[in-house]
Amino acid sequence: MIVDLLKKRCSMRNFKQMPIPQDTMDYIIEAGRLSPSGGNEQPWMFGIINDKELISNIAVAAYNQEWIASAPLLIVLCTTVIEDERGARDIQVSRFPEWKNEISNMDKELYSRLNSEEHQSKIPGTNMVLAALEQGVYSTWVSYFNVSEVSKLLNLPSSYIPSEILVFGYPEGEVKPRAKKKKNEIVFINSYT
Repeated sequence: MIVDLLKKRCSMRNFKQMPIPQDTMDYIIEAGRLSPSGGNEQPWMFGIINDKELISNIAVAAYNQEWIASAPLLIVLCTTVIEDERGARDIQVSRFPEWKNEISNMDKELYSRLNSEEHQSKIPGTNMVLAALEQGVYSTWVSYFNVSEVSKLLNLPSSYIPSEILVFGYPEGEVKPRAKKKKNEIVFINSYT
């Protein structure tokens, strides 16, 4: 059943001016809440944005992507900012030993921002997108935005940053899923060559 949903999924930028019911929003959020995370840390917060003026302001902070302003709902995936004390640099050095000096000497604040748990917000985001689609609500991921501006608009504490914006709504016009690469174009077994 999930593969059938994935075949229907496509990015949508034209939405009906129709609010998303509370029970549908709750269902979408529940799909995110139940997501797995490394060490079950759940390093996220989900901002539900349905105020039209705030949505318009976020569209401006997303480098004037005007289509966002037509959506009835945004969910801003926010993630915790990792502090050095958690041994994050050691983990990154173990992953990229050839960059040990650069990682070790990077400014603490810059490192914390770049090494946030942002990757973990993608799991609940994916679950939310699929849960929404199950309810007839389409979406688009937005990664291109000014993090500081969106943080200010949402009054986020410094321990969180927005990592992704999910734009939701009922589709206006034709829904056209795009072709995906064939399996043999994206899979290798045991060795790339």
